[in-house]
Amino acid sequence: MLKNTLNLLKKLYGDINYNLSAINVRENCSSCERKNSSNIIIEDMKDEDGINIFVKSTAQGETVFIPAIINKSGIDDIVRNDFYIEKDANVIIQAGCALHSDNNDKSSHFGIHRFFIGENAKVKYYEKHLGEGVDAQRIISPKTEIVLDKNASFLMDSIQLDGVTYSKRDTIAKVGEGAIFDVNERMLTKEKQEVLSKFNVEVVGNDASINIVSRSVVKGDSKQTLESNIVGNYRCVGHSECDAILEDNGIAIAVPALIANHKDASLIHEAAIGRISKEQIEKLQTLGLSEEESESYIVKGFLK
Repeated sequence: MLKNTLNLLKKLYGDINYNLSAINVRENCSSCERKNSSNIIIEDMKDEDGINIFVKSTAQGETVFIPAIINKSGIDDIVRNDFYIEKDANVIIQAGCALHSDNNDKSSHFGIHRFFIGENAKVKYYEKHLGEGVDAQRIISPKTEIVLDKNASFLMDSIQLDGVTYSKRDTIAKVGEGAIFDVNERMLTKEKQEVLSKFNVEVVGNDASINIVSRSVVKGDSKQTLESNIVGNYRCVGHSECDAILEDNGIAIAVPALIANHKDASLIHEAAIGRISKEQIEKLQTLGLSEEESESYIVKGFLK
């Protein structure tokens, strides 16, 4: 792998030992490194540009890394990743995209991820997006589709902190009987950056649980929009929460929809949009912090 790619991987994941995990690194539209484990097999798709990831039921606590790296400008990348998680498996998936611009040409990455999660299987999915380099258009737009079988769970931790010019994020889930769909999304935008994040979640079995929490910090002239739709067709519990901190001329929009098609579908939505309160800043200033440092600590804690 190129040195620049290794640096971007470190920014995504920190210092890790890739030799202990299954991994597929996508660099500038093609795989540059791949390693399977005895329980996780990665193969090229036959008819499309992408990979199939097969996780056996014997995978218990293993991790698979599937980063996409674009380390120069002028690249438009589209890739599909399909995950087949067997019954009773327990796996951690580290995904994400790092995009570096070396000139003013636009670059983009569109990732399509599909998860077919078997009965009782547990998936923790970490997705991080970042952009850096000279001033240029950097577009990262993931589409994620999840099908959860009986008593399966999917915990999604998604973070996008600065550097991405535009992002359209689509997440679609079908949640089966007794299954758990849990999302923690955090986003920071500034200047004229824009994010549109959509969740469409449908309950297709009794006693499912849905929890979607999205936290946003909107700075400069940036804009963030969250559309969250939960459809309860069976007895279930669903919760959607959108919290945003506005600074400068930022715009935050929350568009929730709860549809209960069953008398025992319990669905709740919460939303709060506003600026950092003067009282919070003054309290930290009494501890010796400047106003700028106080705001920084509040934002970091909010997005943690």
